[in-house]
Amino acid sequence: MERRSFLRGAAGAGIVIGTGLPSLCSGLAAFGVKPNLSRVEARYYDKLPDREIECRLCPRKCRLGDKERGYCGVRENIGGTYYTLVYGKACSLNVDPVEKKPFFHVLPGTSALSLATAGCNVNCKFCQNWEISQVRPEQIDHFDLPPEKAAAQAHGAGCSSIAYTYTEPTVFFEYMYDTAVRAKRRGVRNLVVTGGHIDPIPLGDLLAVVDAVKVDLKGFTQEFYAEYVRGELKPVLETIRAVAKSK
Repeated sequence: MERRSFLRGAAGAGIVIGTGLPSLCSGLAAFGVKPNLSRVEARYYDKLPDREIECRLCPRKCRLGDKERGYCGVRENIGGTYYTLVYGKACSLNVDPVEKKPFFHVLPGTSALSLATAGCNVNCKFCQNWEISQVRPEQIDHFDLPPEKAAAQAHGAGCSSIAYTYTEPTVFFEYMYDTAVRAKRRGVRNLVVTGGHIDPIPLGDLLAVVDAVKVDLKGFTQEFYAEYVRGELKPVLETIRAVAKSK
């Protein structure tokens, strides 16, 4: 059984794996009671007949019926409208040296406020942050951190930038984008650490508001991506080219 399947099965049984989430939340999950998730309409999707939708955020193009979630686990079709469930719901927040991201030639010697929510649109067998990337948001603890507050915290902590990292920022696109806009107003730069599985239109919109992007090229063949990443190599290469041309 794959790790993602195991974790999602555990969630259905009311079990929380390695997250430190209070047992009360685990017990509530067993009765179908969800923690406080967001319900903000997602961008980049098409409405289809019979309350179906097709996601246009990443190359997976998930086609979903009512009450179904995308592969990432953090976006859900509710009555024919697609929602992000993690807008303003940070699960990890730390102040790191920017070199740790790693950005060695961007704002050297400064600190970055590193921010993440649950979820990812690939399933790397070697993921070091699988406890937060390969789970649904109701499986782990998170806290309310709306975009304006995130920008204010970065500025107040003396951070020169916010880094969207740890999991896959593409899956919390709306939250990342709105935070980046607000951070920029405060003179705080925006850095993205991504696996590169994102469609060209949302990527273009993102590049207009962020300052640096690090794309993790995880392998050099489609065979490697299929076996170890559960993704596609071609869109990652296209993302790298688009980022390089955006300078």
